[in-house]
Parts: sequence; structure tokens; C-alpha cells
Amino acid sequence: MAAFLQWRRFVFFDKELLKEPLSAPPVPVPVPEREFRCPGDAAFSVCTSGRGSLVLGDIEGNIWFLTRTLQFSSFQAYKLRVTHLFQLKQHSILVSVGEDEPGINPLVKVWNLEKRDGSGNPLCTRIFSAIPGNKPTEVSCLTVHENLNHMAIGFTDGSVVLKKGDITRDRHSKTDVIAEGTYPITGLGFQQSGKQTHLFVVTTENVKSYNVSVKDFPAMELDNHGCSLHCSALCDPSQDNQLIVAGDDCVYLYQPDERGPCFAFEGQKQIVHWYRGYLIIVSKDKKSSKTDFVSGNGQSSEKQILTIYDLDNKFIAYTAAFDDIVDVLAEWGSLYVLSSDRKISILQEKDTQTKLEMLFKKNLFVMAINLAKSQHLDNDGLAEIFRQYGDHLYVKGDHDGAIQQYIRTIGKLEPSYVIRKFLDAQRIHNLTAYLQALHRQSLANEDHTTLLLNCYTKLKDSSKLEEFIKTSESEVHFDIETAIKVLRQAGYFNHAVYLADKHFHHEWYLKIQLEDIKNYQQALHYIGKLPFDQAERNMKKYGKTLMHHVPNETTELLKILCTDYRPSNEPLPEREPGSRYENKANSEEFIPIFANNSRELKLFLEHMIQVQDNSPQGVYDTLLELRLQDWAHEENVKAKKQLQEDAMSLLKSGLFKTVFDKALVLCQMHNFKDGVLYLYEQGRLYQQIMHYHMQNNEYAKVIETCERYGEQEACLWEQALGYFARKEEDCKEYIMSVLRHIDRNNLMPPLLVVQTLAHNSTATLSVIKDYLVNKLQQESDHIAEDERRIKQYREETKKIREEIDDLETSAKTFQKSKCSMCNSPLELPSVHFLCGHSFHQHCFESYAEHDTECPTCMPENHKVMDMIRAQEQKQDLHDKFQHQLKCAKDGFSVIADYFGRGVFNKLTLITDPFPGRAAAANIDAGLQRDLLMHSKSTA
Repeated sequence: MAAFLQWRRFVFFDKELLKEPLSAPPVPVPVPEREFRCPGDAAFSVCTSGRGSLVLGDIEGNIWFLTRTLQFSSFQAYKLRVTHLFQLKQHSILVSVGEDEPGINPLVKVWNLEKRDGSGNPLCTRIFSAIPGNKPTEVSCLTVHENLNHMAIGFTDGSVVLKKGDITRDRHSKTDVIAEGTYPITGLGFQQSGKQTHLFVVTTENVKSYNVSVKDFPAMELDNHGCSLHCSALCDPSQDNQLIVAGDDCVYLYQPDERGPCFAFEGQKQIVHWYRGYLIIVSKDKKSSKTDFVSGNGQSSEKQILTIYDLDNKFIAYTAAFDDIVDVLAEWGSLYVLSSDRKISILQEKDTQTKLEMLFKKNLFVMAINLAKSQHLDNDGLAEIFRQYGDHLYVKGDHDGAIQQYIRTIGKLEPSYVIRKFLDAQRIHNLTAYLQALHRQSLANEDHTTLLLNCYTKLKDSSKLEEFIKTSESEVHFDIETAIKVLRQAGYFNHAVYLADKHFHHEWYLKIQLEDIKNYQQALHYIGKLPFDQAERNMKKYGKTLMHHVPNETTELLKILCTDYRPSNEPLPEREPGSRYENKANSEEFIPIFANNSRELKLFLEHMIQVQDNSPQGVYDTLLELRLQDWAHEENVKAKKQLQEDAMSLLKSGLFKTVFDKALVLCQMHNFKDGVLYLYEQGRLYQQIMHYHMQNNEYAKVIETCERYGEQEACLWEQALGYFARKEEDCKEYIMSVLRHIDRNNLMPPLLVVQTLAHNSTATLSVIKDYLVNKLQQESDHIAEDERRIKQYREETKKIREEIDDLETSAKTFQKSKCSMCNSPLELPSVHFLCGHSFHQHCFESYAEHDTECPTCMPENHKVMDMIRAQEQKQDLHDKFQHQLKCAKDGFSVIADYFGRGVFNKLTLITDPFPGRAAAANIDAGLQRDLLMHSKSTA
């Protein structure tokens, strides 16, 4: 029995006869379709296809072209008949062999189908006789290389003629006879392998290959049996362009240097073609017909069987019987079977999805998968086949086989579709296999990792669990954090810690060590190995827990972290003397860790201020608070004194200038007197110092404070007087001391002093007797002095007015005989001024700055004018006035000065009416200034 009978048969091609196209009739009348027949009467002798046409040659020398729209065209190529045709696939070049005259004289013609001659026929670009040597021989086969540089012609006497060069031209063409034998040539074919070109030569008795790229064309005999005419073909690149040779018993495939696989297909082969991965064989099928009862004669008829094989998937895609097949042509994505009755049958391949559905109905999933791969179906299509195959096996109960198919759908099929099927406890091992594959392809999410680890724990398969988590870094296909969570939840703390340590999940490692395993020493040691940033972050997070359980070790690690940190597993770097620390944390940020460990906190802070001069302010603040606490609770006198000195030394270090209020509050909270007074002094809060002594009834200290800081803040004496005045005790001595200082510096009006002391019921008049007598005496002296000045100013004013009146009413006689500048006797011309000065004209011109101003009186006049201008400019300086009034010892003198400057009114000079004149006479302001300065001059 032939091997191919074991192959499954399918109908993957649809057969129909080619129909003539219908033309639209004038009247729409139903017209039955008619079968299409090729035109002409002569029998077709040869066929080929390509470049969008079916090409037919007949025995009368005509070449016919059939287009896709069933339009026929022809031209007379030979006078007698056409014997061979070869249509190139990549060029519009047709090569034909035929006869133009009786006898054995075959002609080869090359036609350019894109160009036309004068008759409108394809242009014949080359004609030459096909004769091997000098002996006329019939041509048996023809082939042309797609590069147009090689043409091979086979003859019935076993000769092969090779044309090298441009086959479309006679020039530069070289002819070689590469084979001479006794067996007729039945098949030829070119195969291109890189730069090497091989020619397959098939006879009825053997198969050979020639390397036509090498001189002398070395030959290799591939087999010692051949095939009949038309029973060889070349595969496409999917089969490495192998040569197919179909004998009566087997079909062989050949490479240029060896024979390939063999298929046992029996039957007498007549035609062999290769089409899109399929092997097409036309063979004879001889069956006896039914007896003809009319004639009584038994007869036999020959039929031809067309079979289409899929060699890769090993099944028969189509088989059917035909009558008298001329040839099978491939064009426009279909097969065209030409029969001798001039009819054409079309074999249209079914689409891939239809073929797959046919296989699915027969549960041939393996074959469907192979078919899909050979048809280059996309991954989505393959995944759907794997899914259906898996479903089929699942229904049959083959869960192991089903899970293998589902694994092949990973990446295309939603994992939940598979997981739901295998959630049963009895199939957990199948689910585990699927989840493992999902992780290997790095397509698992957190839920898948959780499920897989739960499967391991349910199966109690520790070995698989360890193998899963102990994979190398490059082989990890799961979410590490999810795995750690699941292992921790399942109680596999050691596995979780291992995973966290290996993959540097520091927070998870520390969380499990501290919360689950309770190994605080190991956690602290682990933090010491971390890089600086991570060590700092984790100490802030877990520092309180570690401080509670291992306070000493934690404190030491914090000291290192805040000074010059380096991981404990790294070597100590070389450091130049005086170089700064590179990695150090902010020590202030770790203070909250010591919430319940004040002793360790104090050690830590003292260490920090020793090794770092520029420690954060919070370090000093906290250390001050700790020292004050210790001082407040210490009962030993000697130790208390030492703590007091330590606190004061810290305060006097000058580190609390920016946080003065905070330091003051701390000292007040702990009733640290020395510190409070020191900070008051540093902050110039002198009133606070005095109030502090007042609250503690320290009278001597109050007086001392006033004496020490009274110059900076004079109101201290007033407050001291009010303080003593309110005391019911006998404070006569202190009051008298205060009054002496007030009197000496004139700090308070006497009336205010009396009113202040009136509040003290114990203070008698004798306390302020001396003060009042002294103040009254001072006031009497001031009054006498003021009356003297008033009298003087009145006399001067009266004299000035008399001078002004004299100048206005009487003539001025200039009797001065000497020059006021050079002190020489006056000579004409001379210059006289109303002020009484006279000058030589040349002296005046030499020294005078202005023609109208006396050089001698000019400095004094300028001073007066400057004073006037200053008063005008300072009229609106109210802020300065307020400040001077507040700070002056005698406020009335300041007011009087500003009244004189005209601050409270606009500057206007009004003079009294002159005697004998009308009242309210107006004088020009400029004249008033001149009169005031005695500088009115005449030329």
C-alpha cells in the first residue's frame, strides 16, 4: 500500500468551470451562463503563465494570451507550430521554441511583451537556432534564469545547450554544450545559492547538477533514475528551491549537492508543478467501465487524477478526476486546469480560517496547528487554536495535555480563563505548572505570584518553593515584593527574609526581622551595611524600636551615621587631615528617636557637639534642656553646682542668639536664675532684670540694676521710684538714693515725683525735703537767669530798632578815613556800606564776591542766612521733633526752639509800627533780612 494512502484527505480547494462573462442585454432577460472555451481550433501544444496572463501555444504556430477578464489575444509566432514556452515571473519576457519550416530545425525566439512591432504584436528581440553542435535534434525542454543571463535548452539526444549573457540580445552571448548523453533530457531548472548558480538536469535515467558559475561546469550525479517529460519542477524558497523529480513509484527532492527526502506516491505521473507550498501531481487512473449491454463489448477509458499534496503537514489538500488535462497553470492566486476540449477549470484555495474550521470539526488540532504555522498565521490565530485544543483535551479529561496547550497561549489568552478551570485542589499541580510558565515569560502580575506561592504552600513543596525564590537575578520572572508579602503571610519568614536580602528590598527585610523574627541585633547590623541614604531613611523609620531594645548599639550607630558614615562591609577610605565628612546625617532629625532614653540622648548630643562645631541648633537646644532637667532634679550640692556650670557654659557659648526666646523659656521653666538673668542681659531686657529683682524683693539688686543699666534705659529709675513708693515697708534709704539720681539727671518733673511718692504711706515729707528744696532753688536760679536774658534781648532789640529808624529817616555820613581792607587812607574812588565799612575801589573789587555785599560783614551775613534757610528746611521735620522732645531732659526748651524755627507756623517777619507812622506798614521780606543783618549797601 502506498504511503500517501495513510495521509488524510481534505477538500481545501473549490472547483468550478470557468464561465463566459455576461454582457448586459438591452432587455433584462435571464440568460444562463455558458462554459468558457478557448478560441481557435488547433490543439494546444504547450502552456505557461505569468505577468497577469495565461500563455498558450498551439500546433499552428500561434501564441495566445488570456487575461483575467477572459480577453483573448494572439499572434503568429511560428509558421508551423509552437513546442515550448517559458514566461519569466519578474520580467515581461517570453521565450518560445517552435518551427518555421519542415524538418528538425527548432528556433528559439525571445519576445518583449511590453514592446510592440509594426503589426502590434510583441517585439521579437532575438532569434537563434537550437542545435547542439552540427546535428539537428528536437528540443525536449527549456528553462531561463530570472536574471536574464542564463538559458538552458534540453534535447532528446541528451544534450544541453547553455546560453550565457543577455538572453534578449545576440551580442555578448556565449553558447556552451554542457551535457552529452544518450538519454533524452526531461527536465531543467536553475537554482541560485548566493553567488553560485546551479543547473539541474533530469533525464529518463538520472539526475545531475552543474555549477554553471565555475569554468568547465563541474557536474555531480545526484541519482541514477530520472523521470518522464513534465515530471520535474522547482520548489519555492520555503523548500529551499529544491528540485522535485516525480517517478512512477516515488517523488524525490534534490539539493545541488545531495538528495533530499523521498515520498512514496505511486502512479504514473504525467505533470508535476509546485504552487504555494503544495505539490501538484497529475497522474493516470485506469479503471474499467461498466459493460456496454447494447454492444456487448467491454471497453476501458483512461482518466487523469489531479492531486494536491501538502508535504510539510503530510495531508492531501485536494484530489479529483479530470479528462485529458493539457496542463495546470497558476495565476491570480488560483489554479487553472486546461483540458483538451478547450475548457478551463478553476481550483480556488479555501481561506485559512475555513480550512482550520474543517480540521476543528474533525478534532485534528495538531494538524490545524501545523497548517496554521505553514500558512504563517499570526500569533493571535495560533493562540486560538491552542486554546481550542486545550479545551478539547480538558473535556476529554486529559488535564496534563490541556495545560501544555494552555501554556502555549500565554501572552495571548487571558490567564484567568485557564486559572478558573484548574482551581480545584485535585488539579493544583496543573495550575502550578501553568503559573510557573507564566512567570518564566515575565507575564505574571502580583495576583499570579500570590497564587503560585500559595500553590507551593498548599502542596507543601518546599523544594519547589526554594527553587522558585532562589533563582538568579537574570532569571527572576515574578514580582519580588508580592512574593515577600505572600511568604510572610504564610509564615515562611526565613524565605521572605532571604528574598528581601537577595534582591535588596531593605524595608521588607527590616520589617520582617523586627516585627516577625524579633532579631533586633541582626536588623541593626543590616542597617549598618546599607548605603548612606537608605541607612538614614531606615534609622528614622525603625530607630525608636531599635532604641527601645538595643539602646547602646543604636546610639553608637547613630553617632557614626551623623559624623562620618560608611557601610560596615566597605573598607575604610583614606582621608586627608582636616578634610570634611562626606556622608553625615542631620543629628537634629534623630532626636525624637530618644524619646524615652534621655541618658543615651545626652551622650549622643554631647558627642555631636564635640566632633562637630557646626551642629544644628536643635542639638544645642535639646542638650540645654537636658542639662537644666538634670540640674533641677539633682540633690547633691556639688553635682548640682557642676551641672549649673555646664548649663551656663553652654549658654555663654553664643549659640543661642538666633533662638533667644527658646533658651529663655527653658531657663524660666526650670527656674534657672543665673541663666534667666544672663539671657536678659544679653537681650538688653533691662526692665525684665529689674522686674525679676522686684518680684523677689531684692531692693539692693534693684538699685544696682538701675545704676548699671540706667544710662542705657533712663526709665529704670522712674520704675524703681514707683516700685519703692508702693512698698509698705520702710524704704526711705532706697527712695532717697533714687531721688538723688533723678535730681542729678533731671529724669522726672518734681510734681510727678511727689505724686508717685504719695502712694507710700510710710514715706514722710522729710524723705523728699532735700529734693524739693534743691529743685525749688534750681527753678529760682533759672527764673533769674531768664529774666536777665529777657532784659538783655529787649535792650538789644530797642537799639536795633533805633538804628533802623535812623537809617530810614536820617542821612548817613561816611566819615571813615581808612580802608577797612588794607587800612590805608581812603582815596577816591571808594565804596561805602551802611554797616560803616569803607574800601578802596580796587580793594573792594579784589576781595568782594558780590557788588552789593560788604566783604567784611559777608561771613557773618552768610551764617545768618544759613540759619534762616535751615529753619525753613526743618519746618516739617515733625518726627525728629517728636524724638528730640521725648529724649530731651528739658522738653520745654525743645518746643521753644522749634517755635523759634517756625515749625508750627509759616515763616513771616512782622515789625512793630514806627513812631509817627501809620500802623500795619508792610516791609519787603528781602529788606527785612537786610536790615536784620545790617547789610544794606549803596554803591
